[in-house]
Amino acid sequence: MKRLFLILPILLVFQFCKAPDQNENLVINTVLGEIDPNALGITLVHEHVLVDFIGADSTGNHRWERDEVASFLIPFLKEAMDRGVKTMIECTPSYLGKDPDLLKMLSEATGMQFITNVGYYGAVSGKYLPFYAFGESAEDLAKRWINDARNGIAETKVKPGFIKIGVNEGEKLSDMDAKLVKAAGITHLETGLLIVSHTGSWKTAKAQIDLLKANEVSPKSFVWVHAQNEKDFENYRLAHQEGVWISLDGIVWDVKGHLDRLLFIKNHLDLEKVLISHDAGWYSPGEQDQNKFKGYTSLFDELIPLLYDNGFTKVDVDKMLIENPRRAFSLQN
Repeated sequence: MKRLFLILPILLVFQFCKAPDQNENLVINTVLGEIDPNALGITLVHEHVLVDFIGADSTGNHRWERDEVASFLIPFLKEAMDRGVKTMIECTPSYLGKDPDLLKMLSEATGMQFITNVGYYGAVSGKYLPFYAFGESAEDLAKRWINDARNGIAETKVKPGFIKIGVNEGEKLSDMDAKLVKAAGITHLETGLLIVSHTGSWKTAKAQIDLLKANEVSPKSFVWVHAQNEKDFENYRLAHQEGVWISLDGIVWDVKGHLDRLLFIKNHLDLEKVLISHDAGWYSPGEQDQNKFKGYTSLFDELIPLLYDNGFTKVDVDKMLIENPRRAFSLQN
């Protein structure tokens, strides 16, 4: 009995110090509802099914027929599922073709789990920003995003699984980009949603991280999107020190470049905060044909064999495709 009393406090401490992955109160928001993080499976963290580049003032789901788009996309989704993919994080932002109802249709037709987002894309000089974004404050924009996070995106009632913003390249953020980053920080603090930011070079990532830190947002909640565009690999060390997620998400465009970066990170840092994906797709409304569409298989057919040939293990690959996405996108219920 005495020995039992000695063990019980240790067990209680263990219960309260469990790793986040073991916390039964964590969930992930998909377009069909909440799931247990352990149900995420192999995940592509940055993909697109439809992107509309016409501009915020003209886009809308009146520009495409969902049945037609779904019929086109399903074979590509099934190719990815044949390779084990269970979840696709759809990174198309608002006013650039984001369509939660299309994602629901695709999920119901194929079984692929989709995660969508809330937020605005400020890159390309504001072409994809709604008119009110120019006059509203960061706090005003955050209120819109927080409402969508709590109540669902507009009439779809789909709850987002992350915040997606985009900023212009540069060492100093424009006023608009700074507003979007601040709004994302406010939304994160209220909802716990991960901040996924279209970025590029480390200097632009660092400018966002500094602003978030000034607003008491941890860099651990920030995803440096398109980190594969950083030419100086040593900057991955700085990102690693900050604790940000390093997203190498352009595999379909440059397989060898991703191999080189992953080798550097594995050999000099670790893979604990690395995310990988294609940035592939996408159906383009208004085009007569869709022959520019790129599928979601290069990671499996080209990159992973190269990784294995260069000393990576299945444990390493599973970390980047299963464990890291689960940790990154989990939310406190």
